[in-house]
Amino acid sequence: MKLAADLIQRLIRTLAIVLLVVVGSTMLVRFAPGYLSDAREMDSRYGDAARAELSAEAARSNSLWQMLSTEMRGWTQGDLGVSRQYEVPVLELIEPRMAVTGNLLLRSIVFGWTLSLCAALLSSAGRNPSLIWQAPAALLLAVPTAAMATICLLADSGGPVLVMTLLLAARDFKFLDRILRKVWRDQHLLQARAQGITTPRLIWAYILPSIRPQLLALATLSIVTALSAIVPVEVIFSVPGLGQLAWNAAMNRDLPVLLAVTMLMAIAVTCAGMTSNRPVEWQAE
Repeated sequence: MKLAADLIQRLIRTLAIVLLVVVGSTMLVRFAPGYLSDAREMDSRYGDAARAELSAEAARSNSLWQMLSTEMRGWTQGDLGVSRQYEVPVLELIEPRMAVTGNLLLRSIVFGWTLSLCAALLSSAGRNPSLIWQAPAALLLAVPTAAMATICLLADSGGPVLVMTLLLAARDFKFLDRILRKVWRDQHLLQARAQGITTPRLIWAYILPSIRPQLLALATLSIVTALSAIVPVEVIFSVPGLGQLAWNAAMNRDLPVLLAVTMLMAIAVTCAGMTSNRPVEWQAE
């Protein structure tokens, strides 16, 4: 019963977060300058009175609550609407781009985790923090994602996976290094090292299992970081993924596309948070 109640509570929280994302995105798009503009208003064949009537009609037909109800009604029927910019169903725009963005996210997270974990294990094994490991991470954290991507693009070296990997590795390294320094000084670990147990065996048998909750929390942070960086990276490198689609939708006030992309990102973040914060009963199963 406790597990079922916890699942229901988490599901309700997820739905609430998605609803807030939808309402917030709709408000931002609806009240953005120029959203109610009509191409016919620029036609010289229409008089001032006709253009004013067109503007008033657009304001009446695009009220905030009407926009929300239309989008919600379409989602309940499995229809995400039609793109305002491309005039095609939103599903046809999102489906091929999800694979591109998913592949980029997966490769970047795997490479970033591998690099940060290896660097943190080497750095934390010493007695004092070493500038050899700390300085590169601090430098990468100080460089914005868009600037890093622009540098790689201008230098014609590297790509979106490299930029995302370095960004995630720099952020995760600081967290892992601090945790591993405490673990290396654990009394049981010191005793095991004194008995001559090899370092690889200590890492797999003791260190990684002992920091599993922290690693799960870090996984959520990595997903959030990757999603926040996916838009500038895909735009600068012209990657045909969801980030580039979201940017174009925001620039052209394409509400159906923008809502669909932000909803997918919100679901991904909340699902990752549910995994990292799962109760002990789930882990026992």
